[in-house]
Amino acid sequence: MNKQRMSFRDGLSLAAAKEMEADPTVFVFGLDVPDHKCIFGSTKGLVKKFGPERCFGTPLSEDAMTGIALGAAISGLRPIHVHIRVDFMMLAMNQIVNMISNLRYMSGGKLKVPLVIRAVIGRGWGQSAQHSKSLQSFFAHIPGLKVVMPTTPQDAYSLLRTSVQDDNPVIFLEHRWLYDIEGDVDENLEIPLGQAAVRRTGDAVTVLATSWMNVEAVKAAEVLAKRGVEVEIVDVRSIYPLDEETLVASVKKTGRCIVADYDWTYCGFSAELASLIYQRCFGKLKQPIERLGFAPVPCPTTRPLENLYYPSAVSIIQTVEKMLGLEAADLSGESFYSYENKFKGPF
Repeated sequence: MNKQRMSFRDGLSLAAAKEMEADPTVFVFGLDVPDHKCIFGSTKGLVKKFGPERCFGTPLSEDAMTGIALGAAISGLRPIHVHIRVDFMMLAMNQIVNMISNLRYMSGGKLKVPLVIRAVIGRGWGQSAQHSKSLQSFFAHIPGLKVVMPTTPQDAYSLLRTSVQDDNPVIFLEHRWLYDIEGDVDENLEIPLGQAAVRRTGDAVTVLATSWMNVEAVKAAEVLAKRGVEVEIVDVRSIYPLDEETLVASVKKTGRCIVADYDWTYCGFSAELASLIYQRCFGKLKQPIERLGFAPVPCPTTRPLENLYYPSAVSIIQTVEKMLGLEAADLSGESFYSYENKFKGPF
């Protein structure tokens, strides 16, 4: 095993470098990709190692650069196209929804579309309504698109490599606070798309979590464990294809389920998961499923309002207490995550 400790951002950079070394058709491009900040450091060293023909920036035109990505993909190349924020991928929805997702089907499989679109999601400091979305349910709703939300440095490394090797388009969503997370990365570990990960085992409640909500769920579980409540956390990780069996097995074991999705709940991915669990676990459920997500408003700017808008470890703790009929714990002595203190800026 070739393990080394690295950050989430370094896992992304290493994965891209490995794929570019292995396959000369792989290239990375997008707005500010070769900039000195290198998309939170996630493309660091690529332009120096592979040159400006395989790692380059583009003008600020989401529709045009996504069209270039599609043209390159169906011409035999394997682009990794980086969008700084998922919010502005909406400007490329004609390319993504009407063309990229459809062409393999419409060509009867004759055309391959080996394209990875990386996009930054989530909160920073005061990012407000136009720089904070996730939108995984938008993309997972469209047949022909695969959607991935890595949480750990190992996920970032292994799932990006798997995505680049896939002959279908993959939307790869990265929460900006995860870039500082560190962990061991095995360079030889392959993780297929459509495989969830059990982050913590327990018997009281299952939390099915996406992206940053796994970090919040782990903190909540640590606090609840002090009271003898063991929470099981399952990182969905691959929104589509979905690992139904791992999710269902966990809920059947605990009999209780919280879906903690990093997105709005109304018409969202959490509703899809809740429907799946009800369908396949109905006889095992001890009480109704709870769903946690963004407040049903545009994201506010100020820190106090952000704390009310985003689900957190505290909201998971309170939901578990309600489900188990426990008294509310005194959380004044707990130190909850403050990753915004590490957040250096929007790029």
